[in-house]
Amino acid sequence: MTLDQRRHPRRAIELAVVVTDAADRVHGQIVFDTQDVSLGGAFVRSDLLFEIGEELALAFELPTGQRIVARGKVVRVARDAPDEGQPAGMGIQFVALSDSDRSAILALTHHA
Repeated sequence: MTLDQRRHPRRAIELAVVVTDAADRVHGQIVFDTQDVSLGGAFVRSDLLFEIGEELALAFELPTGQRIVARGKVVRVARDAPDEGQPAGMGIQFVALSDSDRSAILALTHHA
């Protein structure tokens, strides 16, 4: 049994997330789905995985209609493990988030 050591409450929610790499090596945008979101970051489901430490630019719309734009860093990569119920994807930590976007995510995760 693993202890949940997350610093921020998470909300399980599916949102389309547009991702571009911060170094602009990937031309165009990639759309992923979130599994959950918190003030600290998000887990995005995808078979296309970036490397741990890579910085990404993220944009997604909350159910309230507010568009969130953030800079994030890949902190965890999960390969597909269906026997463990874990989808393939990446844990992305937000490293830059505006105050209004931070407030909107906080409201979302505290009113789940």
